[in-house]
Amino acid sequence: MVSPIRLLLADDQALVRGALAALLALEPDLLVVAEVGRADDVVAAAVGNHADVCLLDIEMPGSSEVPDGIAAAAALRRDAPGVRSLMVTTFGRPGYLRRALEAGASGFVVKDTPAPELADAVRRVHAGLRVVDPLLAGESLAGGANPLTEREAEVLRVALDGVPVARIAERVHLSAGTVRNYLSSAIGKTGTATRVEAARLARDRGWI
Repeated sequence: MVSPIRLLLADDQALVRGALAALLALEPDLLVVAEVGRADDVVAAAVGNHADVCLLDIEMPGSSEVPDGIAAAAALRRDAPGVRSLMVTTFGRPGYLRRALEAGASGFVVKDTPAPELADAVRRVHAGLRVVDPLLAGESLAGGANPLTEREAEVLRVALDGVPVARIAERVHLSAGTVRNYLSSAIGKTGTATRVEAARLARDRGWI
């Protein structure tokens, strides 16, 4: 008898995790072995429960080292390379797709994917294939690459909250002058007028 594919579900909404677990449990070759609600719990849970595939939400809480699902995919690639990751998210933003694949995710689908298609995506990822929502793939190619540097993206994530430059500087451990330079560059690249506008546009495009 072939062993089932062992799954870890990572999503900060318990109802979503429960719904995914119930749907995937209907498949005889899939077995949910663990559920977590934080990005920084993914690697330990995956290793501890011998997961084969991790289904990761993008926007879930974590630590400064592993702040979201995309960072969790990167941590899996680094610390548990035998475990594959499949992003399953409400936010089908082309920029998220690019970032997830660059982080090492093997697939990217949206949460309203029909259950049989989601199960098939899990099987294909487990088999070593890449699975990407075709509409998002087209939008990602049309939208071009993320123009922001890693540091610019970092300061914009903090700027989303509308906090002063001094507070941003404290949180990213840079001088206020350096933060202003990064913000000015990001504003120019996004064609916006303020740092909050730049941050919101970058978020909406999935760049941060």
